[in-house]
Amino acid sequence: MAIKYFLLAGMFVLTTNISLFSQGTPARNKEAYQAGEYLKYSLRYSFITGGYVSFSVQDSLWNSTPTNYVQLKAKTSGLVDAIFKLRDRYASFIDKETNQPVKSIRDIKEGSYRYYNEVTYNYAEVLEDSIRINSQKSGQVNVPRHIQDILSAFYYARKFDFNDDMKKGEILEYTTYFSDEIFPLRIKYVRNEVINTSYGNMECFLFYPVTEVGRAFKTEEDMQIWITRDNNRIPVKVKVNLKVGSFICDLVEFKGLKNSFSCIRH
Repeated sequence: MAIKYFLLAGMFVLTTNISLFSQGTPARNKEAYQAGEYLKYSLRYSFITGGYVSFSVQDSLWNSTPTNYVQLKAKTSGLVDAIFKLRDRYASFIDKETNQPVKSIRDIKEGSYRYYNEVTYNYAEVLEDSIRINSQKSGQVNVPRHIQDILSAFYYARKFDFNDDMKKGEILEYTTYFSDEIFPLRIKYVRNEVINTSYGNMECFLFYPVTEVGRAFKTEEDMQIWITRDNNRIPVKVKVNLKVGSFICDLVEFKGLKNSFSCIRH
């Protein structure tokens, strides 16, 4: 289940020149990202870097609908790659007007395991408060009208929900369709926090995604996500405490940010 939270969370990264400005209070920002944004994160277990995750945004059309084509790619590297090769890709075509997905792709290559599925969303056929989607794997399914996929939910939150209107302890909840099932994605806002990164001290929002206690997690607060308190709202660090140890995701590269990278504090 951890991959679901990695997706929403933020393994985002950007590269190149960083402009530093004083930052006002961030509010709802419908321009939190743009085509050309690229974010890359390293995945580290103890002192071992085991892989990388990248996010990208491109302009695209889907059935004549203007969309943001967003992708998440995850791959193992080094010794981990030699032991267990992973090449995962998640993609979402997000309608620029409604900020909802019109098509989702899940392409999994993990060791000898292969899985590929496409899901399309039919908003023209509204049934009371639901719509009909079509999955290549499971056929037609009725889902709540305001559905997101696991990737589009993160970009929606960046635009509309990550801001100073949040109250400490508030839980943001998104109804998503993931792995051919409806999945309630919940994330708890904890506080604002300044953390040290390779880019300097950054002012961030700290979140705890509400995890599923059981096989992997000991408590509901075993994942921490730090998201920049500026108008980009990108994750700069993710820490996951599992029963087998702790994993850390750090921003290592970024480019194409819509707004100035203004959360750095001196």
